[in-house]
Amino acid sequence: MGVYEFKLPDIGEGVVEGEVVEWMVSVGDVIKEDDPILSVMTDKATVEIPSPVNGVVSKIIGEPGDILPVGEVCIEFEVDGDGNTSATPAAKEAVKVEETPKVEKATKAKPEPVAVKAAAPVSAPEPVVRAAGTKALASPAVRQRARQANIDLQLVAGSGPAGRISHADLDRHIAGGAGGATSFAPLGSSTKTKLTGTEEIKVIGLRRKIADSMMASYSSIAHFSYFEEVDITALEELRQHLNATRPDGAPKLTYLPFIMQALVKALRESPECNALYDDESNVVTRHQAIHLGIATQTDRGLYVPVVKHVEAMDIWQSAVEMVRVTSATREGKAGADELSGSTFTITSLGRLGGLGATPIINKPEVGILGVHNAKERAVVRNGQIVVRRMMNLSSSWDHRVVDGHDGATLVQRVKTYLENPATIFM
Repeated sequence: MGVYEFKLPDIGEGVVEGEVVEWMVSVGDVIKEDDPILSVMTDKATVEIPSPVNGVVSKIIGEPGDILPVGEVCIEFEVDGDGNTSATPAAKEAVKVEETPKVEKATKAKPEPVAVKAAAPVSAPEPVVRAAGTKALASPAVRQRARQANIDLQLVAGSGPAGRISHADLDRHIAGGAGGATSFAPLGSSTKTKLTGTEEIKVIGLRRKIADSMMASYSSIAHFSYFEEVDITALEELRQHLNATRPDGAPKLTYLPFIMQALVKALRESPECNALYDDESNVVTRHQAIHLGIATQTDRGLYVPVVKHVEAMDIWQSAVEMVRVTSATREGKAGADELSGSTFTITSLGRLGGLGATPIINKPEVGILGVHNAKERAVVRNGQIVVRRMMNLSSSWDHRVVDGHDGATLVQRVKTYLENPATIFM
């Protein structure tokens, strides 16, 4: 047996270090080549690192939240053959002698994973009780498998800390084990239990990055917000018509592609809003290209994939590209280039809607547009109460470089285009 030291690889894009988000393996696990072992977050993306070899995990370096430099050893494996370490034969023998008792002890306390797979069916772990609304804990790889198998992770019993769901737990559930038991009390039960427990969750990975970005934006940018309501009755009629006659293979149009195209025209007329502000050098860079960030909620947190050069797209092309980048982001497949480079951002709460919000600017941009869901409401038109389909828009602006008049003017231009949708295409 030899020791294989695996160093954090060069992920590319000039990355020199990464934050440990999650270890997907533990000491003693039997791993095959290309099995996911580690999730690492860089400044640009979250990346799953696969195992380079077949072997048994003998040492893990770094806990979630730790920063590891590229090229530093992060995990060691026991492998067949000599491995890749430069230790002398005597040193290797010393390691082997020292670790033998540990292996024997681990074998008595817990069967090796290979033995578990070969043995008779074992009883599934007791389902972990989760309070209503509490999210099941699982790695991105487990969540992706569950989505592909159309499995609700809330119904899978997790055997890890705090009920964390592993690949083995998902295998048991798929095989028909007891892991599908729900954690909620049956209907008609009259017994309710007082809950007194707490859970401490370390802020790491994407959540830490979001926290840092939001704090940097809110503490350094003088935000001001502006709200408006838009009558999209005519836009809804056009949307329904275009969807009913859309070309083969074209996606079904939501409101966002229309808003994207309206923004293209409005930003051309308000170039001060399609800009990035470097507050260290006090330079505002206005962009002719319009790269729209689309705030996207995933099971790993909030990302902002970017639809680039929307000014060169028609309504169908912008819809296709928006679906592509947001879908890739939700599936964890978006690359660093697809998650950077925006000049203006759209954030939508979708069906959650709401009447208004104060979106935080995606620094170093100078503005952001929030979209709320559309509802039929009674409004006054020409002295008459009529039912119209209405949508609220919220916007925030960097008041250091965008005056209130400029931000309000852009929103009013977007409103005019959406209320007269034919002008979007003129």
